Amino acid sequence: MPLLPLLLVVLYGMCLLFIICFSLGQWQLTRLARRAYAGPPTPLPSAPASWPKVTVQLPLYNEQNVVERVIDATAALDYPADRLHIQVLDDSTDATVGLAAARVAHHTAQGLHISHVRRPGREGYKAGALRHGLDETDGEYIAIFDADFVPTPDFLRRTVPYFLQDERVGVVQTRWGHLNQDESLLTRLQAFGLDAHFLIEQVGRTFAGFFINFNGTGGVWRRSCIADAGGWHTDTLTEDLDLSYRAQLRGWRFVYRPEIIAPAELPAVMDALKSQQFRWTKGAAETARKHLGTMWRSSQPLATKLQATFHLLNSSVYVVIMLMALLSVPLVFVRADYREFQLVFQLASVFLLGFAPLIYYYYTAWQLAQPANKTRLYPGFFLLFLSVSMGLALHNARAVILGWMGQRTPFVRTPKTGSKGRAKRRYRTGGVGLLVVLEGVLAAYFAFGLGAGIYFGDVGLLPFHTLLTFGFAAVCYYSVRHSQQ
Repeated sequence: MPLLPLLLVVLYGMCLLFIICFSLGQWQLTRLARRAYAGPPTPLPSAPASWPKVTVQLPLYNEQNVVERVIDATAALDYPADRLHIQVLDDSTDATVGLAAARVAHHTAQGLHISHVRRPGREGYKAGALRHGLDETDGEYIAIFDADFVPTPDFLRRTVPYFLQDERVGVVQTRWGHLNQDESLLTRLQAFGLDAHFLIEQVGRTFAGFFINFNGTGGVWRRSCIADAGGWHTDTLTEDLDLSYRAQLRGWRFVYRPEIIAPAELPAVMDALKSQQFRWTKGAAETARKHLGTMWRSSQPLATKLQATFHLLNSSVYVVIMLMALLSVPLVFVRADYREFQLVFQLASVFLLGFAPLIYYYYTAWQLAQPANKTRLYPGFFLLFLSVSMGLALHNARAVILGWMGQRTPFVRTPKTGSKGRAKRRYRTGGVGLLVVLEGVLAAYFAFGLGAGIYFGDVGLLPFHTLLTFGFAAVCYYSVRHSQQ
């Protein structure tokens, strides 16, 4: 039996097995989430006789398109003025500074306790800003909103009471809403993926008592929980996931409330989405490198350890998809030239049914998020989402590998465009680099695999190559297009 074809088949099979395990993990979370939704609604805690002190932190860096909006939204929070402190943690170097100062001065004149906090440098990026802000406030509870969020006035009145029910509650996390979901196909695809996380993953993990994560924004921390867990660390790009695991390993309980929605803006262009994806995927890999061993050495139940493993390695699926994709083209020729592998490929085709749980997972989220949408639209939208996700595999796989290696990279903000109908600054994260060129080359590579499959009359990998070709071509095209705008 030829060694190289055998090695290709074995590697591809191992990747497929990983995808199946990941898919089954999502199926379990879907099953748990459906059980949670089928149960009686959780009673809302009653309002306290005396409200505790709350600090709202707004970490900013060059956000002139949205800075006024987020400051005004938090200034409108319905909470006792003598118990509320708003911190504008402004590390900006552009016109954002002046815009923030003007809005802070305006609300200060209205009697609001609001501070414009400036640091001499960006040490530690967002985590460093949050840590610095804690030293300048005495709030018992810390609400955090990124610049693209627009909290509703009742946000604190709906979240803070959960802390007063149980002194071991360390975080109350809410679901993200989407201010600009219908702006473009790109924003609709992002909303589709985020809804699955917030309506299925977070709900399922909470229902089963597994570890969940503070999502970096749209939530409230108990200050003593932050301190007990060691404070904000700056050694990962996902300081939120890192602190979440440290806190839960210390025994703190997290509350997730999907019915409380914190509206936010989705990245509207491809380079903004890529910067966000890089930070999330690399940070998750860094956090896995930091905490996976600690989790398995802990006294947590085996089921919690297994789910935490899938949670922390979630972004690693992009590395596996990228490897599968690269192997799939030579496998077209292996299937044509080596008949002795036919049984193996037939078994692999059966294993492709392992992707069915992902269809179920996203369909459940689709129904929950948009019950008015027609079911017949789902298959096409799911395939489109899957294709574009595959098209981001090279970009995200690189981020994951850098995270595994422990290579430090700067915190690159996600550019926001803000409200329509006003002049905006177009923030860019970079031009057309080598990675975009490689995405174009890979689109051609997978198109070649698609053509080879058609030539040999082998349809086994045809759907995979079709999705890959379209996904990489779309991501490359929009990366080039947005870099020129």
